[in-house]
Amino acid sequence: MLIGLLSDTHIPEAMPELWPQVFTELKDVDVILHAGDIYNYSLLDRLEKIAPVYAALGNGDEGSGGREEQPQDSRVKKSWLLNFNNFSIGLTHHIPIPEIPPNLTVKKWKQKLFPTVDLDVLIYGDTHVEQIDRIDKTLCVNPGSPTFPHNLNTQLGTIGLLDLNHSRPKAEIRQLTESGSVPFDWKNSKRPW
Repeated sequence: MLIGLLSDTHIPEAMPELWPQVFTELKDVDVILHAGDIYNYSLLDRLEKIAPVYAALGNGDEGSGGREEQPQDSRVKKSWLLNFNNFSIGLTHHIPIPEIPPNLTVKKWKQKLFPTVDLDVLIYGDTHVEQIDRIDKTLCVNPGSPTFPHNLNTQLGTIGLLDLNHSRPKAEIRQLTESGSVPFDWKNSKRPW
């Protein structure tokens, strides 16, 4: 099972439509998880033509900042607890990374949002900064933003892929390019922005 990961698309604030490369790169996924700040839920309709979509409610999705409040949508919740290929996956918009102990820790955030399960994977967004960490046995993935990477001007950013075909979940960040995307070694590569 392959899951497409998005966050912080900010459509139409960033641009009228999402980069076509995003749709091309996600064409073979089984599910799409969007970690919030969608802004216009019509984007979810386009993504759902590829695969089922689950989205977290972002701080910018509630009509603040002069944005149009979006209608209720069953695909959007504050957080989701999902199970795919026997892996427990949490999806939300914000978690405290970097952590600020003792109160703002991933462990406490997981207990608050997902008190009944020890997550295998936690997908989040909000920062626009791509990141993959393993914290307390949980794979934490922020796919970054395909439109506003690192909160900069509109430009080709990042998406993520979550591979659940192994004994442990594996995540990858993909840098969008003019012709598609390339694997992005976010820890060791010089960022293009």
